[in-house]
Amino acid sequence: MHLLNADLHCHSNISDGTLTPEALAARAQAHGVELWSLTDHDEIGGQQRARDAALALGLDYVTGTEISVSFAGQTVHIVGLGFDADDAALRQGLAATRSGRRERAQQMAEGLAQAGIRGAFEGALRYVGNPELISRTHFARFLVETGVCADTHSVFRRYLTEGHPGYVPHAWARLGDAVRWIVEAGGVAVVAHPGRYRFSPTEEYALFTEFIAHGGRAVEVMTGSHSAAEHIRYAEAALEFGLLASRGSDFHSPGESRTELGALPDLPGRLTPVWEALAPRIQRAAA
Repeated sequence: MHLLNADLHCHSNISDGTLTPEALAARAQAHGVELWSLTDHDEIGGQQRARDAALALGLDYVTGTEISVSFAGQTVHIVGLGFDADDAALRQGLAATRSGRRERAQQMAEGLAQAGIRGAFEGALRYVGNPELISRTHFARFLVETGVCADTHSVFRRYLTEGHPGYVPHAWARLGDAVRWIVEAGGVAVVAHPGRYRFSPTEEYALFTEFIAHGGRAVEVMTGSHSAAEHIRYAEAALEFGLLASRGSDFHSPGESRTELGALPDLPGRLTPVWEALAPRIQRAAA
C-alpha cells in the first residue's frame, strides 16, 4: 500500500466549495493529509492562498485545478497538478473555459422556472463566491435551502442532469487543449473520477487513449464518488494503460461531500502514485 495521505482533489469557495482555501488547508491538516492540492474548477485564483496556508500548517503543497472538457457528448473533468500557476497559456485557457457560465446559468434558471421553481438564478448567486464560476452546485444548494429537495444529490438526480428541467449542456474546452495547457505549464494531467461518466466501454477506451495521446499521464483511482468496485476497476485501468494513480476526495463542503478530506483508502501498492512524478514540483513545508 502507498501510505502517503495525499488529497489531490478538492474545491474552495473560489469555485463551488463552501470553505475558503485557508479553511480547507486547516481541515486537510486536521484530518492527517500530508500532501494537498486545491483544484478549483477552471480557476487558479486561490492557489497562492492555499499554498501559503498549507505550508504554514506543515502541509506539503502542489498546484492544482480541474478543467471542464467536452468529450463524446459528455462533460469530463481533467485535473492538472504541479503546473506553473503563472503560465500565460494556461491562464488564458482557463479564462476561456469559464466564459459562458453565466449565460448557461440563466438558461438553467429558465428551465427550472418552467418546472415551477422561480428565482433560481438569484438564489444560486447567493452561494457564489466568484460569479464567473456559477455552477449546478450553486443551484443545488438553493433548491435544498428552499425545501425543493432534501439534499444536493437529490437535486442533481431530479433537476440538473440530462433529461431534467434544469439541465443545459455547455461546450467546454477540448480534451487536447486542456491536457496541453497543463503539460506545457510543466504539470501532470489526470482523468478525474472516471467512474462518474456514462461512457460505453468503447467510449471509455477512446477517452483514455486520446488522453494519453495528448500527453495525459494519470487517472484518479481513489476518489470520493467511486465505489469499492470502481476503485478496483480503475486500478486495473491504470495498469492497463500505463497511467499513474491519483487519490483525491473531491471534497466540496462539510455535510455535503461523500468523503472527508484525507479519508480515502490508500492506493494499492502495485500502482505508481502520481506524486512520484510530481516530486520536483511539490512545495515542501519546513521540517
